[in-house]
Amino acid sequence: MTSIMNRFEEIQSKILAATRSSGRKPGTVALMAVTKTRILPEIIEAWQAGIRLFGENRVQEAALKIGEWPTERLAEWRLIGNLQRNKARKALDLFSRVDSVDRLELAVDLQRILSERDSKVEVLLEVNTSGEASKHGVSPERTEKLLEGILLHCPRVTIRGLMTVGPLGADAREAAAAFSLLRELRDGLSERLGFELPELSMGMSEDFEMAIEQGSTCVRLGRALFGPRE
Repeated sequence: MTSIMNRFEEIQSKILAATRSSGRKPGTVALMAVTKTRILPEIIEAWQAGIRLFGENRVQEAALKIGEWPTERLAEWRLIGNLQRNKARKALDLFSRVDSVDRLELAVDLQRILSERDSKVEVLLEVNTSGEASKHGVSPERTEKLLEGILLHCPRVTIRGLMTVGPLGADAREAAAAFSLLRELRDGLSERLGFELPELSMGMSEDFEMAIEQGSTCVRLGRALFGPRE
């Protein structure tokens, strides 16, 4: 049986190769372990393999895992799934960052809670680059308006970059187009607004090498790391 350690080492080699083939320096792409439906022993095994960055899709599921997480094992947890506004406060309790902000109303809720706490949070804006109705995310056409709204009304919400989910079941050309669109969108926003957006979170188990070649700075891997879900 292939262990998480063996998969992690294989993934690291692929990330390094894709990083080099795209003319970038080694170490510029982070690996996030996606722990949706994964049990605590699996996540601890991933930590023992060397992973320190974990992404959860649901606030309630994360609360159970983070509550049982051994405090001596230092790790960072980020929310990568859609955040309902009534769970914003709990999300800020659990996660170091919210990588899935896709509407101004949510950012305003975060701003209000952060003001109460005199704190800040970093976020990514989730963009629906494939146009699939089943996916969350602001449309590419509305991303600039969302970014400007957060900059204007939510000074405690720090935007670090953009995130997208590649088209489901797509061929290589379609996936590459979605990732390229996110990079071009980021570059255009940065140029027009004079605002740095250094991070592009894109690429999952099926397409992370292609995402790296298109500029991803963080790949989110579940099945490729943990193996098929039972």
